Order: sequence, then structure tokens, then C-alpha cells
Amino acid sequence: MFNIKKAGSTVRNEIVAGLTTFFTMSYIIVVNPIILKDAGVPFEMSFMATVIATIVGTLIMGLFANYPIAIAPAMGLNAYFAYSVVQGHKGLGYEAAFAAVFVAGVLFVLLSLTPLRTKLIEVIPGNLKSAITAGIGLFIAFIGLRMSGLVVDHPSNLVALGDLHSPSVILTLIGLAITLICLALNINGALFIGMLGTGIIATLMGKLSFDKGIVSLPRIPEQLAVSNPVTAVQDVIDFGLYAVVFSFLLVTLFDTTGTVLGVAKQAKLMDGDHLPRGERTILADSLATLIGSIFGTSPTSAYIESASGVATGGRTGLTAVVVALLFAVSAFFSPLIGAVSGLSAITAPALIVVGSLMMGHVAHIKWDRIDEAFPAFLVILSMPLTSSIATGIALGFVSYPLMKLCKGEGKQVHPLVYMFAVLFLFQLVYLPH
Repeated sequence: MFNIKKAGSTVRNEIVAGLTTFFTMSYIIVVNPIILKDAGVPFEMSFMATVIATIVGTLIMGLFANYPIAIAPAMGLNAYFAYSVVQGHKGLGYEAAFAAVFVAGVLFVLLSLTPLRTKLIEVIPGNLKSAITAGIGLFIAFIGLRMSGLVVDHPSNLVALGDLHSPSVILTLIGLAITLICLALNINGALFIGMLGTGIIATLMGKLSFDKGIVSLPRIPEQLAVSNPVTAVQDVIDFGLYAVVFSFLLVTLFDTTGTVLGVAKQAKLMDGDHLPRGERTILADSLATLIGSIFGTSPTSAYIESASGVATGGRTGLTAVVVALLFAVSAFFSPLIGAVSGLSAITAPALIVVGSLMMGHVAHIKWDRIDEAFPAFLVILSMPLTSSIATGIALGFVSYPLMKLCKGEGKQVHPLVYMFAVLFLFQLVYLPH
């Protein structure tokens, strides 16, 4: 069903990859409800909505698209939902905000059923595709460094080296050493072994405890966030949430496209510049966003942490199915997941190593041509510095056609690239992000 042998993988590799991806991204089960709570969303509602949206999107990605990529509520978009949409609009409740997510989800599903879905992936210039992969790598590594405390805030330089004596940093360095040694010795499942080893050492050091227990029954929400599609559309009109819907749609579309391209390139699943079954990846995300909004969570996206599973050997949709099943099980183990995901030193080494692996794609960029190099450089630089994949892609899409026009090669740029350049410019200048 998954063509595992053809993909050059094994069932064992896929299961280990699924475990690695799950533990690397499991923080979302706890973090997403905490952020949405600031918008007034009940914790139980957003917790179950997070699990449901992740299971739906990831299962479709695994079974229908056959890619080792997980779908879950997007970090960044949840903060935008809570602080810019709900808190930024006086008198707006979270129900009306979810109506905007629902409408964006409907439009996203319709868009994913048109030829534009595959055309979009095909028209992205090759250099920008390589830059997106490398930029995501830097972004992942930066997340790992920041989560672990190796990189901290600085009042004048923005960031600085953290305290190398802190337990979190020491654990991270131990986990990094275990992972790198396993990789150097070509041991399968190196990332997962690194996380497991770090978890054991953290437990012995008393830094990982399970005071709140391990198992708990999930609470089923008593009501849906969006129960009537007509009312949802009416809420968008009444509160004038058109710009919010547009932002959700544009950012989610390119977040998913960029991440899927980056992970697929890393896994060597691309057919030249073409992504087989690319339209199915977008459909998986759009349906997850739609269903997630009904139950009570912000828009979903393909998760960059999927690259950790790919680095472990995941090549097919079986990896995604394993992730989805683990999220289903996690609904009953929220105290355990909360304890593990709450200790960033366990997952940070995997993110840092994956980032280094993905940076190899800078070798495919034509650095000797400024019209190709600078847009790629802008993508790579801006993703970690703005903490947004979509912003990096936006700056690349805006600068690429401009550079080509200045060089007199504007006809080489696909009309769709010009169209999205204008849309991204509008979004960057006039809409909050």
C-alpha cells in the first residue's frame, strides 16, 4: 500500500520515524491549548480539537498522499488568532474568530480542488525551492537552540549564548552528543535514540518527573466551535473579518507548500521540480483546517518537525499514520506527553541536527547569479529571523520577479509568480502578521 520497498525504506524505519516525528512535535498538544486559552477558548475544547485536527490531517497525508509529513495546528497562526484577531478586535469572541478560520478552510478546500494546487508547486523557481528547504533547516535549528536555552534573549543584540551551566543546556549538549555519535556510526534511528537517552538521563537527574500521573481520560467538549456554516459566514460579514480570512488562507497555503517541498526535497521524494501527488498534500491540510475550526482550533499546517522523521529514515505515508495513531493514543496520556514535551532538552538536539542536514540544499543555489542568489538568500535569512516560513516565502516571491525585471528577464517568470508577488506584497504591507 505504501510502496515501502520502492521508497528504499523498511517498516521498522517508518515506525521509528513516526515515533521521532511525534515526540519532536508533541509539544503542540500542550502549547496550542495554552495559547488559545488567551483568546478565551476552553482548554478541554482546544486540547481535543488539536488532537482531532492533527489525526485527520496526518491520516489523509499518510493514506491519501503517501508522504511522511504530519499536519497539526500551526505555531504562529495560533498566536495570530489569539492576540491579533480575538484580542485585537474589540467585542470579538473566539466563536466568531473560529468562523473566520472555518470560511478560510472552506476556501482552502475549494482551492485545493482546482488545477492551481499543483501549478503552484510547479511554478516556484528551483532556486527558491532549495532556499525554502535550507531556510526551514535554519528555522528548525534556531527553534531547537532557543527552546534548549543555548540561545537566549539579549537586550541590545536580540540573541546571545545562554548559560552553559544550566541543566537544560547540559542535557541538550548530552543529547546532541548521543545523536551525533549515532549518526557518525550510521546507527538507524539516531535521532530517536538521542531523545530516548536524554529522557533517561533527565529522569535520573530528577529533571523529568511524572507527578501528575501518566494516564487520564480525555474530556469530550460539550459543544462545537462552529456548528452552523451559515452563521459562520454571517459572523465574518458582521465583524468585517475579510482581511483575517485572507491572511489565514494565504499564510496556510504557503506554509504548507513550503514545508512539504522542504521535507520532500530532504527525503529525495521530488521528481525533478515536480512533487508527485502534490495536490493531495494541500487537500490534507485544507481538510484539517476546516475540521479543526469546527472543533475549536486555529489553522493547521504541515509540520517542519516532520524532517526529523525523514532524517531517521521515514519515506512513506506509514510514518504519518504512526504519528496520527500516537496522537490518538496521546489523548489518553496527556500528563505523560505534557511532562516529556515540557522538557525541551529532549527534542532540541533532534531539531538542531535536522537543521544542519537540511542546510545542504544551499549547494543547489546559483550563487554566481545575483538575480537568483539574492531572493534565495532573503528566504534563508528571513525564515529564522521572523520565525515564519510564510514570511520567508513572501519575501522571496516579491524579490524574485523584481530582480528578473531589473535584469530584463521578466518573461522567464511565470504569471502566477507575479500574481502571488502582488498578493504577498499587499499582505506584508497592509495586513498584520
